[in-house]
Amino acid sequence: MKKIKVSCISGGLKLVPDHCSRSIRARIAVHPCYSEEASLNFARMHLPVAPACNVQCSYCNRRYDCVNESRPGVTSRVLSPEDALSMVISVKQRLPGLRVVGIAGPGDPLANPDKTFRTFELIRDKVQDVILCLSTNGLTLIDHIDRIKELSIGHVTVTINMVNPETGKRLYKFIRLNGKRYMHEEASNILIERQLAGLKMLKEMGVLCKINSVLIPGINDKDLVEVSRMVKDLGAFIHNIIPYIPCEGSSLWAMRQRRPSVQEVKELNERCGGNMKMMRHCRQCRADAVGFLKDSNNLPQRTQRSQRKIKSVTVHSSRLTVNG
Repeated sequence: MKKIKVSCISGGLKLVPDHCSRSIRARIAVHPCYSEEASLNFARMHLPVAPACNVQCSYCNRRYDCVNESRPGVTSRVLSPEDALSMVISVKQRLPGLRVVGIAGPGDPLANPDKTFRTFELIRDKVQDVILCLSTNGLTLIDHIDRIKELSIGHVTVTINMVNPETGKRLYKFIRLNGKRYMHEEASNILIERQLAGLKMLKEMGVLCKINSVLIPGINDKDLVEVSRMVKDLGAFIHNIIPYIPCEGSSLWAMRQRRPSVQEVKELNERCGGNMKMMRHCRQCRADAVGFLKDSNNLPQRTQRSQRKIKSVTVHSSRLTVNG
């Protein structure tokens, strides 16, 4: 198995907590989500190879897409693992700052394990000097721990939105696990139990973990301080409070759920920040985003919809044009 190379920039470690080992500091210093300074110098690329999802969130609708829209779960095209590899190779030639290649959707990567791990396997074998990164709802995380370790996926993000099953009833319509559909408090209990178990296993393997939490005023704002405390105790490195984005067609859209204010997000970050390191530079990237976080557009990878082999990719800041 090839080892993933990690490079550092001068001064790139200075924002990393002093208690971290040098090896961890080096891994953080080149990942845009784990270090705000790294986000100014290193780019990331999301590969939309995972369309299916096993959790129906009340705030999500993955059917809607606009090329000018920036939010998680959105993509203009689902790629095959082979097309994803071709795109990474081409982009890396034109974007020297690319250091992180991740899979974050448009569904859940671990609800599409064959496509997700085949993509990572191809990149591991064919592309050097990149970090592999995975983002998941955590429902089946414990079922794929060995594969994550085998492929040297060193950074994993888990979305955890609650610790109270009563809150979970308002956040999740249902989950699907091992061919069975669960609802209400039973679904919430299964989800949080598996998320926390998976987080503990990742920590024991030495994987750096980021926790995403979607802040929905009046629903889970009181849960998230406890979420922050619990995930720190289990070894998460950083917590990212994401403001809810109203999504047309979702359950919360129909209920006219409001966004959190800037002040509400700031105050919650302060309350959680007493427990652990907080991410404050998130751009709520699309499932097909590419480029630097500082480029706020986070426009998608522009692709031809045919299945012919990708020959080249032109990079325009955070937008790609793919030529067949």
